[in-house]
Amino acid sequence: MVWLRPGARQRFHPERLFRPRAVAVIGAASPAGGQILDNIRQAGFAGALIAVAGNDLAGDESGDLTAAVDLAVIAAPVADAETCLASLAARGVHAAIVTAGGPGFAAAVRRVRGVRVLGPHSFGLAVPGLGLNATRAHLPVPAGRTALISQSASLCRAVLDWAGPNGVGFSHIVGIGGNSDIGFGLTLDWLSRDSATGVILLDIRRLKDPRAFISPARAAARLRPVVAIRAGGRLIDADGMAEAAFAAALRRAGVLSVTRFEDFLAAAETLSRAPPPARETLALLTNAFGPGQMAADEARRLGIALAPVGAELCARLGVEPGAGDAAGPLLLPLAGATRLGEAARLLAAAPEIGGVIAVAAPSGDRADAEIASLVACFPELRRPLLVAAMGETTGAAHRRTLAEAGIAVFATPEQAVHGFHHLIRHRASRAAARELPPSTVVRLLPDRAAARLIFAAARRAGRLSLRQDEALAVLSAYGLPVVPTRVAASPEDAAVAARLLGFPVALKLRRTEKSGAPRVVLDLAEASAVMRAARQMARAAGTGEAAEFLVQRQVGRARELMIAVADDPVFGPTIAFGLGGGTGAIFRADEIDLPPLNLFLARALIARSALAPTLGAFRAWPPADPDAIAEALVRVSQVVVDFPEIATLTIDPLFADRDGIVAGDAGLTLRPAGEQARLAIAPYPAELEGIWQGGGETLLIRPIRPEDAEAHGAFFRRLAPEDVRFRFFSPMRELSPEQMARMTQVDYQREIAFIAVRGANAEGVGETVGVARLAREMDVETSEFAIVVQPDWKGRGLASHLMHRLFDWARRQGMREIIGQVLADNAPMLAFVKHLGFTLHRLDGEDDVIEARLALER
Repeated sequence: MVWLRPGARQRFHPERLFRPRAVAVIGAASPAGGQILDNIRQAGFAGALIAVAGNDLAGDESGDLTAAVDLAVIAAPVADAETCLASLAARGVHAAIVTAGGPGFAAAVRRVRGVRVLGPHSFGLAVPGLGLNATRAHLPVPAGRTALISQSASLCRAVLDWAGPNGVGFSHIVGIGGNSDIGFGLTLDWLSRDSATGVILLDIRRLKDPRAFISPARAAARLRPVVAIRAGGRLIDADGMAEAAFAAALRRAGVLSVTRFEDFLAAAETLSRAPPPARETLALLTNAFGPGQMAADEARRLGIALAPVGAELCARLGVEPGAGDAAGPLLLPLAGATRLGEAARLLAAAPEIGGVIAVAAPSGDRADAEIASLVACFPELRRPLLVAAMGETTGAAHRRTLAEAGIAVFATPEQAVHGFHHLIRHRASRAAARELPPSTVVRLLPDRAAARLIFAAARRAGRLSLRQDEALAVLSAYGLPVVPTRVAASPEDAAVAARLLGFPVALKLRRTEKSGAPRVVLDLAEASAVMRAARQMARAAGTGEAAEFLVQRQVGRARELMIAVADDPVFGPTIAFGLGGGTGAIFRADEIDLPPLNLFLARALIARSALAPTLGAFRAWPPADPDAIAEALVRVSQVVVDFPEIATLTIDPLFADRDGIVAGDAGLTLRPAGEQARLAIAPYPAELEGIWQGGGETLLIRPIRPEDAEAHGAFFRRLAPEDVRFRFFSPMRELSPEQMARMTQVDYQREIAFIAVRGANAEGVGETVGVARLAREMDVETSEFAIVVQPDWKGRGLASHLMHRLFDWARRQGMREIIGQVLADNAPMLAFVKHLGFTLHRLDGEDDVIEARLALER
């Protein structure tokens, strides 16, 4: 059993950027350089600080730059960016912040090796815990537990300006600016490991590589709240689809997205101060009914449940429920000035209440006592307390008092409610990350060869758009039910096809693109009606006798839905689910997610959609089958995964009733030859599946997937206690839901876990008897491994096979070294890794741990 820690050899050592021991400011004589130099000095940086007046590193003035400098701040434009960066690399300076622009910096970063760049146009870097403020900030940066990563210097200043009066401090402020090199990925990886960071705020304007963002964002969001805002999206996104794709990407990463700067600050205020609520119910407490009712109205608008307070608790509080509403704001009597804190204490102790908002309107002589009572009660509370201290003349001073006490405080009732909403959204996100999907896997068994032949035929014909019947055939090849369809070359052939299918039928023109001609004629109950409709269609389309037709068996009463695949310029393929047919074309209410989808994600997509409430039984309409709809989404997702040459795919209508689904019409367009999409989220690597025979049995070796949670739990329970101790460095009886989710919901972009499955069925589901995993961080050439097999499979060669599968994967990923840590008393594992070629040595200060290292041959 092996357990790794991060470390070892890397292309770039991020601590040189985020924990520098020596900093050089290049261009210190410029106004920008002088400001940065002053900020570093005033912040109390304890390391070496070198000022280079000019920016010509070839001159004598650069003599102070030696290999001892970890970080260079280029504060003035340079004439030759490539020479500047190459000079830094030659002097052993491997990290640089570029606050200015200068021609060719982005291209120079790509060409010069040996130095990594934050910028250009970076706000700079502040790490208050180190006394480092290498920014052009107009204020000191207070220390705290909030990290801000921003592409906008102006937004950094605005957040900093807000933070001081509100008592919010920072662990890091990182201005990635133009994001030409060091961007969100490496920074998020660093912050996810930083114990001083409690909340991460992201200002995202542009992403170069969505995978390089989503992967580390997901890793960070598993450990702490991550909130993102995107500005400017609507300027180029009139229909909101790109914004929906952006929101879908953040949701899949577990990141909370906001669209208003006010909410961005509210999230920072709340998530940095308030604990997560045990439940999603809210109690409102107020000293003035009007402001309290404003909070109640906003809570209802956001769908927040207001906790009803029973008569007994009301009597103890000495308050009256809101007029006509048992779950309204609780109004304190005028005589109860100092009882605002007492009431908050009683409410926070009630098990049915998830959090408390106290709305304090200016109240004259009583105001100071009310605020003091909240400050006094706060340390005792085990529930989130948020306070709306209204007003400016007295309210501003009260907010400072509350902030200094560590209380989440806001200027308006609505802002406080939004703050609590961020708490419950984060709670839901964490719950979703812990939720283990069922073991059900869609049995796809697609006929990929049939789909490939259809695409090839269309390209040979000079078409990138498939006809409806061709698109339906692709869907059928992936097991998605389609309406029985026949192609007819003439009105007479259409009549014959209708007789074979059975009446009534629907008639369509066979086409690749929409036209002004009638798209479909329904309820054709006899052959003569089919011929008449076909001739009318041909005349309207202007094709005369050359028209071709599709004749389909008409579907009975069913809901008309739509599934559509489109291409987002940043995140690649997206999958939309919404209303189909003519109504759907008028009222667009699509919900969007990113492929790949499994059943768990597909069901969540349906549940989020505006259509979800309409899929149940309604009057004479029987309910639709949600499982069949979810399975259709999974099958469409697999088509997109298997064929990145697909540009768009639409199923409209997708008929749904209690018996399942059937595709009535479809369209599909291909990308130009040689052009392929790249999914924003790495799909399940089915190509890594294989068979292994050993010990007289045949096992399926494949990557782990989320649906393996149940089997993985059973596997853990079959392990010997000693194996568990060796694996986790401590005895454990059960894996928590969080641990199980982490082990089965792997990010194939940065890690792999191969499992050995005995008795696997067609879906690859069976009994797990061994697992080997390998994980790395972004920009790292070293990966960490762990392996454990069931007791009855030891000594049968399975562990060696799994390890060699890891080695092969690591080489393909460009890894240079694999490391692991083994307990010193785990003699069998020490002998095993030594046999595989690992070298062993003791870690400094840890006599009970042996580190194993293996250099991979290319």
